[in-house]
Amino acid sequence: MNGFRKGLFATIVAIAFPLAQADAAGSTFDGAWSVRISSSSETCGNGATVAIGISNGQIASSSAAVTASGRVAEAGSINVTLSTGIKRAVGFGRLSGTSGSGTWSGAMCKGTWTAERM
Repeated sequence: MNGFRKGLFATIVAIAFPLAQADAAGSTFDGAWSVRISSSSETCGNGATVAIGISNGQIASSSAAVTASGRVAEAGSINVTLSTGIKRAVGFGRLSGTSGSGTWSGAMCKGTWTAERM
């Protein structure tokens, strides 16, 4: 390789290596998760269980009835939006290993959630 090609190759490797590490770290929580949603208010319902999937840190729903979107950071902090019809809820929390928990809020309701890796 001539000097220019060696320099270009070294630059590409220097840029790509940290990016590959970030993708690997962000994928720690990849897989299928079961999320139990609870509310302290009876008018908001008794709770529900939603299946979500995480791929490369991106959240998607595993159900046609519920749309999920959001992101999991490499340290496990999570923000997610669930919607069905005109209803929408935003949740925040943390995943750790095979479980997680946090809070959520919607237009007139709020509560907590817990998650388990399936």
